[in-house]
Amino acid sequence: MPVRRALLALALAAPPAALAPRAARAMPGGHAADWPESPVRLILPDSPGSGNDTTARLIAPELEALLGQPFVIENRGGAGGRIGVEAAWKAAPDGYSFLFGNAGSNGINAAIYRNLPYDLASAFEPVSLLVQGPNVLVVNQRLLPARDLPSLIAMLRTAPGSLNYASGGIGSSAHMSMELFKARAGLDILHIPYRGTPAMAQSVIAGDTALMFANLVNVMPYIERGEVRAIAVTARAPVPELPGVPAVAEVLPGFETLAWNGILAPPGTPEPIRDRLLAALVTLRTSEPLRGRIRRLGGQLVISPPEVFAERIASDIRQWKQLAGQAGIQAE
Repeated sequence: MPVRRALLALALAAPPAALAPRAARAMPGGHAADWPESPVRLILPDSPGSGNDTTARLIAPELEALLGQPFVIENRGGAGGRIGVEAAWKAAPDGYSFLFGNAGSNGINAAIYRNLPYDLASAFEPVSLLVQGPNVLVVNQRLLPARDLPSLIAMLRTAPGSLNYASGGIGSSAHMSMELFKARAGLDILHIPYRGTPAMAQSVIAGDTALMFANLVNVMPYIERGEVRAIAVTARAPVPELPGVPAVAEVLPGFETLAWNGILAPPGTPEPIRDRLLAALVTLRTSEPLRGRIRRLGGQLVISPPEVFAERIASDIRQWKQLAGQAGIQAE
């Protein structure tokens, strides 16, 4: 492993144009060197139209161009991401099925489900973190006419238990971000779960609920049209896509939740195949059109070594397990 970590570090630092041919020549064994010889599945534990789905549909054509075979997106949403994750976990480890996981399916779920048949911290072989970005706190301007986070917190404290917030369901990133916010700010707001971002966004726009956290990639159009007001982002610093919108951490120090996605392999997938896929992903770093499209959606393209991705997952699991225990959050 130390040798592999060193090689991957060199690969990530190397000029991408030179990386792919060198990696291909170094691939040991005919099976891995010829991979892929047929279409590759990217299993998404999300429905079409989700932020994760949008990102996957940007990445898949790039991988097809680099590796010469289609990367076919297979949406397997439902049960908070469990259906898709379990399908990938059970897939043959032959390099033709990968999981396009995210912060909910491969982080939060480890904290809120007690009967998972796998340990999300170790059940998959991480290939690379791909895109990460903040969540954003938005409000219905008629119900909560606050223009900054301190005034919003003050408003919420004057009416404990009388306002509702929307989420995409128990254990979703929106739900857990708000529960962390409530715990840190000492708030009493009622949770109304919906099935996905469009439904919860419409509830805030209509005034059925007063506020929500959402992945920036999902809620940016509503912000741009003025249908909701952005109050703060959950990154540790403001983001260029929302000029003038501060970080929650400026008021609640240390507060951070990040939406992310990345590619993971079923257990037992050959290491040379995973390395070949990582080498292809590294070349995407120089694609300004791709980086620009992802930036416009509120995300950042971050290609990482597997070890960095594994630590991102472990860090999320630690944070969410602590919160779930404190707040009594559990999903069946």
